[in-house]
Amino acid sequence: MKKKAFITGINGQDGSWLAELLLQRDYDVYGLIRRNSIVDNETARILPNVYDNIKVFYGDLSDYSTLARCLSEIQPDEIYNVAAQSQVRVSFKTPLYTLQTNTIGVANILEAYRQICPSAKFLQASSSEMFGNNFDDDRFQRETTPMHPVSPYGISKLASYHLVRHYRRAYKLFACNSICFNHTGPRRGDFTENRIIRMAVQIKLGLEQNLILGNLDCQRDFGDSRDYVNAMTMIINHDHSDDFVIATGDTHSMRDICEYVFAKLDLNYIDYVIQDPKRFRPEELGYLRGDSTKIRDSLGWEPTINFNTTLDEMIEHWMAIYKMKEK
Repeated sequence: MKKKAFITGINGQDGSWLAELLLQRDYDVYGLIRRNSIVDNETARILPNVYDNIKVFYGDLSDYSTLARCLSEIQPDEIYNVAAQSQVRVSFKTPLYTLQTNTIGVANILEAYRQICPSAKFLQASSSEMFGNNFDDDRFQRETTPMHPVSPYGISKLASYHLVRHYRRAYKLFACNSICFNHTGPRRGDFTENRIIRMAVQIKLGLEQNLILGNLDCQRDFGDSRDYVNAMTMIINHDHSDDFVIATGDTHSMRDICEYVFAKLDLNYIDYVIQDPKRFRPEELGYLRGDSTKIRDSLGWEPTINFNTTLDEMIEHWMAIYKMKEK
């Protein structure tokens, strides 16, 4: 009998790649999508041949009744919670909504899981933002590094991380956390590295003149979303539930990304990028670099896609979109 997987946020970057990967592994795949007033945007990241082979429910993490109905109907073997209010910048403007979605929402799905299908396995997509500006003496962040987040988003994710650990201990559930460092790709939403690429392409094509950014010198550990969702499936299929950092161990600043992307387009970023202090975070997070030794040694996971390859694909993605609009 096929395994059944339920993916919240199946129409996001990670959710859409995860759906494809699990279909390739002969799963029955079900997903939760939050209703959007622009219907075409709801499933834009899900390829038509993938959409035709999954079953979609409409709902929201804040709605316990919908989560309970989904789990009752599906009786999944695996639950992947990759839905969230995932914009750190937005979390400073909407802290209550961020906490409602990312913390109370996780409590909702954990409680529905405990009550309805406790024999299933559960994975929470946690975040490197939980570490804040803390790192160990070797300048890496790992599973044992103290966590002191510096944004409402990071705080909401840390609370949900501990909720998962509590449910694992208290109710003997197979509940685990993937502590994901930054990851991106052609399906990325409007996050800084993707906006850099999108705007650089527009500048190259004469559609824009400048790119306004905030902190160019913050450093992040970037991987490719496809590698990270593969790691999630390895974590949830481990012989016992645990928490794992998913990271490449390499850092890149926003300035590095600007320099690389603009150079690929035969441009000099210095001529086009304007730094605006208003775009700085109220409390800055300067540096993230993950040590993924635990998942590499325990599960044999390795990142397979070079960051420059990912950036090249994203440049090609946006170039194709804007050239198509010109026709």
